[in-house]
Amino acid sequence: MLKERKVQIIAAAFIIAVFLAGFVGSIIGATYPNWANNLTFLPAALKPKETVLKEVTQGSQKVIRTVEESAVIDVVDKASPAVVSIVAQTVSLSPQQGGQTTQQGIGTGFIVRSDGIILTNSHVVESQSINYKIVTKDKKTYDVKKIDRDSSIDFAILKIEAKDLPVVQLGDSDSIRVGQKVVAIGNALGQFDNTVTVGVVSGIGRGVTASDSSGLSAETLENVIQTDAALNPGNSGGPLLDLSANVIGINFATTQGAENIGFVIPINRVKSVLDQYLAEGRIIKPFLGIGYLMVDATTSQLQGVPQGAFIRRVVAGSPAAKAGLETGDVITKIGDTALKDGTTLAATLGKFKVGQSVELEVWRDGKTIKLKATLTEAP
Repeated sequence: MLKERKVQIIAAAFIIAVFLAGFVGSIIGATYPNWANNLTFLPAALKPKETVLKEVTQGSQKVIRTVEESAVIDVVDKASPAVVSIVAQTVSLSPQQGGQTTQQGIGTGFIVRSDGIILTNSHVVESQSINYKIVTKDKKTYDVKKIDRDSSIDFAILKIEAKDLPVVQLGDSDSIRVGQKVVAIGNALGQFDNTVTVGVVSGIGRGVTASDSSGLSAETLENVIQTDAALNPGNSGGPLLDLSANVIGINFATTQGAENIGFVIPINRVKSVLDQYLAEGRIIKPFLGIGYLMVDATTSQLQGVPQGAFIRRVVAGSPAAKAGLETGDVITKIGDTALKDGTTLAATLGKFKVGQSVELEVWRDGKTIKLKATLTEAP
């Protein structure tokens, strides 16, 4: 008899628990989708710590979005007006129709000053024979009046004549974390302007060698950001943004033969160059005065020479010539930085200032010598 009563009590408790769970569930179901923002009917212990849904007004309707969706939309609304398409204008001669002007979207940029200062990649605007134009989100077109490049970090500053333009804010790329959500905006394939893709920071501190579409021109960039946000040809020069709509990098490369692997120049790498440009009106770069070829680890083993910058030409009267550098030398170290494992001469020189003296470690005819050069301003 006692056992039967215990069983009856347990069964009754189970039925009550199921009833309460169903009752609470029916309340949540009846009040969905407002339950996530209005849980006053629940005791504090049962309330979630964070609201995962958000009710917003879209036109004349109220809709429910996740907090993440709302954050991405807010980023796009805030930043996209300052993202521009870069268009190449060329003139060709046809025997039948004479001179013809054609325009093609080739890349992306973003406005950082309301009077027309735009940041992009140097490889997007590298040709000296093309007239470049800027097309804003509201389809206004501006001629590019001035281009300053720093090819060592694949960075360029464009100037157009305008005022009261929308701008983006620059963030802090040193504070980003692997796994954080990011948003890329760009002129995908040169024809779909203000295309938005979303992903995460996949890696930081990467080293990558990027080449042009022909594969003939290549450059190595160190300490770049890797992301799985889809980047396509035409995205180059566009911003990578955090969920506060701050620019944390400049998109510059995609990977052929692989999916969801793109690379981005950290915005902190270009801030000092931009500050100098705003103060001086131009990019001032240190100049050593050599033509060179980087010797990588494989070439080093095959040729029996150390990794570094193999000098192919010394400019007459340059800091390199005055320091005593010669054709055939290999610069293996500048200051405390060894030129190996992807560390390039251009990127290393970019850390020094015009007028600064640098110590060079040089391999010559099987021996290591030390020289000193005083850097001048690049012509």
